[in-house]
Amino acid sequence: MTGNEAKFAELDRKNAEALLGGGEKRIESQHKKGKLTARERIDLLLDKGSFEEIGKFITHRCKDFGIGQEHYLGDGVITGYGTIDGRLVYVFSQDFTVFGGSLSEAYAEKICKIMDLAMKNGAPVIGLNDSGGARIQEGVVSLAGYADIFYRNVQSSGVIPQISAIMGPCAGGAVYSPAMTDFIMMVENTSYMFVTGPNVVKTVTHEEVTAEELGGATTHASKSGNTHFTSPNEAACILDIRKLLSFVPQNCEEDPPMLPYEAGDESRPTLDSIIPENANQPYDMREIIHELIDNGEDGFLEVHKDFAANIVVGFGRLGGRSVGIIGNQPAVLAGVLDINTSRKAARFVRFCNSFNIPLLVLVDVPGFLPGTNQEWNGIISNGAKLLYAFSEATVPRITVITRKAYGGAYDVMNSKHIGADLNYAWPSAEIAVMGAKGAAEIIFRREIQEAENPEAKLEEKVDEYTRKFATPYRASARGYIDEVIKPSETRQKLIRAFKSLENKAVAAPKKKHGNIPL
Repeated sequence: MTGNEAKFAELDRKNAEALLGGGEKRIESQHKKGKLTARERIDLLLDKGSFEEIGKFITHRCKDFGIGQEHYLGDGVITGYGTIDGRLVYVFSQDFTVFGGSLSEAYAEKICKIMDLAMKNGAPVIGLNDSGGARIQEGVVSLAGYADIFYRNVQSSGVIPQISAIMGPCAGGAVYSPAMTDFIMMVENTSYMFVTGPNVVKTVTHEEVTAEELGGATTHASKSGNTHFTSPNEAACILDIRKLLSFVPQNCEEDPPMLPYEAGDESRPTLDSIIPENANQPYDMREIIHELIDNGEDGFLEVHKDFAANIVVGFGRLGGRSVGIIGNQPAVLAGVLDINTSRKAARFVRFCNSFNIPLLVLVDVPGFLPGTNQEWNGIISNGAKLLYAFSEATVPRITVITRKAYGGAYDVMNSKHIGADLNYAWPSAEIAVMGAKGAAEIIFRREIQEAENPEAKLEEKVDEYTRKFATPYRASARGYIDEVIKPSETRQKLIRAFKSLENKAVAAPKKKHGNIPL
């Protein structure tokens, strides 16, 4: 064997060793848990043959607690770049077969390197997380590695999209990086997120709780709202990442991908009968969304589906153009705004604004939810988050009022007064300070009390108030509504309207940043 052949053989041996991670037994253990390996995840995520690895032969530098005798090439995280549908992305995939995926100094440096490259080159970062947290044997240098990553998460925020998929345990400091990214995905029954695990909880608070109850996918999807998407398995989760990226630009300087679209008959007659005759009867706002967007139900990617269900947010396309959709949901709590819906929608609005995704807002809102629970837990500041998010948004913004738009919630839901570009209303729209019955009881209180038949008088005054105020025409006369349209015409109007707004430019006041009511 020549000198060069020996060197090539050594390279081949090291490459083969790196591909094995923590070894065959640990890979087998990973598969038995229903989990893919770090490399298998990358192969599924990226276009075939596009992955280019960086830092394959890096090893840790710790000599304490016996760990100095145990080295694995790559040190527990696989990093590099590739393409998704031909578009550049940077990726890191944590390898649970190496020291339980725990983060070391060298491991953190690998992640930081690809985050820096992503920023320089204006491409998304995708983190596939499967880690037990900091590598305890390394002490403070491991903690410093986490902080280096956190800092880059913040510097990247609003510049490049950041997506975190939780593929296994994610505990302690490991949860803060995903929390600062734009979207979190979780896999049902195999992924967990918590600052402190069940054993610590039991020791400190004496609560008995399982890992699934404390920080499983269902818990974070429905209770905390920390996760935006849940998937039944890892393959489905990875497909969701690819689908999400199809709506999103590479960075804040670019527009979202525009798909080819051939115009046809854009009328949607079904919408003319979708609003019930009885103003108090619910309907599903998703049905309206599916009628308006390209490809119907299949074209809608709902975000935070199981959290704060009285508002619906997600991505769709209109005439091939990516849009972010926010709609009150009359089928849940009458579509009322509360603390969680305000947080959910505000976060989504700010993401869309960061990445040049136009906003479509569908309004059917009776107001803010009353009660001590809401007031004591901060409905004022939380409601203000949504108001703030819409008011600062400079992307094209269009509102359609389908039915109720009452009180302060009318203002908050992308009204003309807070900068919406175009505001439409259906003939069924009711734009008023409050519902007709409540308004009549206040305005005509004395007249109703003094009437021979108070109930009949109340009904008369409710009808009077409804005719005068609970319509779209007073707001239209003031210019607060640009046009009252038939529901069946809405899709055509929206496609043309967003086309007209594609070159929108707003000169914002010079400032470091605003002070959103956090």
